[in-house]
Amino acid sequence: MDNQAIFYEAAKPNAKVQYLQRQAASLLLYQSVVQSEVGSAYLDLLQAIRYTDADARGCLQSYGNYFRCLAARHQNWEEYLITQILRAENPFTQLAQQQEFENLPPALIAAVQHDLQALQSLYQCSSAILSEWVQDVAHLSVSPVVWYTEKDGVAKTHEFPLISKLQQLEHWADAVKELAAYYHQFGTGLFAEYRAARWQAGQFIGIRYPDPVQLNQLVGYESQKEALLKNTEFLLSGQMALHVLLYGSRGSGKSSLVKALLNEYGDRNLRLLEVAKSELKDLPKIVEQLRSVPQKFIIFVDDLSFEEDDDAFKALKVVLEGNLTARPQNAVVYATSNRRHLIREFFADRPSPKDNDEIHVWDTMQEKLSFSDRFGLTLTFEGADQKTYLHIIRHLAAQAEIDMSQEDLERQALQWATRHNGRSGRTARQFVDFLKADLTVSRSTQHAANTES
Repeated sequence: MDNQAIFYEAAKPNAKVQYLQRQAASLLLYQSVVQSEVGSAYLDLLQAIRYTDADARGCLQSYGNYFRCLAARHQNWEEYLITQILRAENPFTQLAQQQEFENLPPALIAAVQHDLQALQSLYQCSSAILSEWVQDVAHLSVSPVVWYTEKDGVAKTHEFPLISKLQQLEHWADAVKELAAYYHQFGTGLFAEYRAARWQAGQFIGIRYPDPVQLNQLVGYESQKEALLKNTEFLLSGQMALHVLLYGSRGSGKSSLVKALLNEYGDRNLRLLEVAKSELKDLPKIVEQLRSVPQKFIIFVDDLSFEEDDDAFKALKVVLEGNLTARPQNAVVYATSNRRHLIREFFADRPSPKDNDEIHVWDTMQEKLSFSDRFGLTLTFEGADQKTYLHIIRHLAAQAEIDMSQEDLERQALQWATRHNGRSGRTARQFVDFLKADLTVSRSTQHAANTES
């Protein structure tokens, strides 16, 4: 039995609580671990246990809040604490992403060692121990229910090895080097927790449930898919990948193809960052914030087009063409558009002998028309003909395990395209989804009728 365990056995609850409170208050870098909702509920419960002589109800309420917070995250206290350490953003984690361990300041390493030992003390005070303390101070006949789950519903696959390591390690301070290596490879903060995010109102917002579309669900446009996959492989391997414009008919699968890349390569540190056209003015700032992190980023701009004198056009132009600041190799722009020429042009824009406002007006017009050429790779998605449309239908129907003759399937698919949005990959997906739901409901209804009879 180690010294910490002996302390918990020998000390009174009040003395133990005061010790834990001092440990939490002494944190130098990892304060965020105990400042989150669960961490605050844990500290509030310690405070309620310490000062519960006058009113045990406050102690019970604090325990209930602590229990609810853990249940909402579907994590035990111990697993929660470690995942927060792995995702914390502080001077050490940020510097460890950029530098080798040997180059980190000694004072920073000493501070991390101190914090890890303090956090290990909090880790060892489990929910079961807290429940017993609440029973003691509130004079209950039985201890409150302890939140516990066999399976961690929050931790990511790449986090499990280090979680297991810390769970078995006697002194967490010995794990500083391994922790630094983890940050260097996987990063921290929002991009360690989420594979997809959006830029909104000047900050990154994690997307908890990104589109699950898979590459094997997308058929047709094989050469375009192959070119995009190859360029994405360049990005993941640390080579200079090209910015990509995917343009063509609506519903042809341009956006789905970009989203499917996340599900194909998310486990290889790829992140998909959605930036709306209205937020493109922030693009240079976004790129600079991504420069120092280990993940690879596809900046996804959907349905791109510009009006005259659009500030977003200028911001995107800076990122595509570059300026004095070197372009980061971990970020590329993948944009979709229904227009080959991204800036709207009117007949009135074209030069004529009457023009007297600008001498080189043809040059100005050509700059507008050639803006799409600034993307290193342009992929064209033409509208689906009947043969391609039916090929997509058959592929999706097979994946959905729809039991129907090919003749009947194709007949209904063509009728659907005529009545709805024409032939496209999107129309095919909508038809197959509707058909699968219709067949499933019909079978359920028939089964219920047979059961009743």
